[in-house]
Amino acid sequence: MSKINPQTLNKSIQDILEGSHDPKNPKKARKKFLESVELHVNLKNYDTQKDKRFSGSIKLPRLARPKFKVCVIGDAYHEEQAEKLTIPHKNVEDLKKLNKNKKLVKKMCQEFDAFIASESLIKTIPRIVGPHMNRAGKFPSAIGQGEDMNAKITEIRSTIKFQLKKVLCMSCVVGHVEMIPDDLRLNITLALNFLVSLLKKNWQNLKSVYIKSSFGKVQRIY
Repeated sequence: MSKINPQTLNKSIQDILEGSHDPKNPKKARKKFLESVELHVNLKNYDTQKDKRFSGSIKLPRLARPKFKVCVIGDAYHEEQAEKLTIPHKNVEDLKKLNKNKKLVKKMCQEFDAFIASESLIKTIPRIVGPHMNRAGKFPSAIGQGEDMNAKITEIRSTIKFQLKKVLCMSCVVGHVEMIPDDLRLNITLALNFLVSLLKKNWQNLKSVYIKSSFGKVQRIY
């Protein structure tokens, strides 16, 4: 059960969405891309040295990151599929040209937000590019021949992850400013309830929660 005040959440969402479409906003010229809406959380009563660190992922019900760039590393079958769907793609020969060069692999990783790769190639990728994709947090997730490539990419674009590291603050993208309020509210509520379920004392471990758009003002909702 969410402890977020519905009126506070609705008002914050309204302010974010209205602010992003305000023609008087001096930053309007910078908004040639789709602004994200982010969830920022500060925890309390956690000792990152002693307490067990948690990690969890959840697929949100509404597409959170439509502009999230995904590249396919495919065998012949998946390369053909990606070509038909006009999805960025690479093959084994493309990876071999990188020659395990750290800078070149890093540059490739920076071009995309995530990668998917044919199941038949997953085990060979580390041998071809070295450990650099994994270290960059961009190691591909697998896709089988029977899977819907568009559906797989949509799943990646809708999945968020919470992971406790050395600091007590974390954030994730839960939507964008072109969403309708109900969809944004649904994503925010589900994301927050999921995070709370990972915490040792649930809501008692939440110090504060904020939402904001890329260029918008911070809105405190808890």
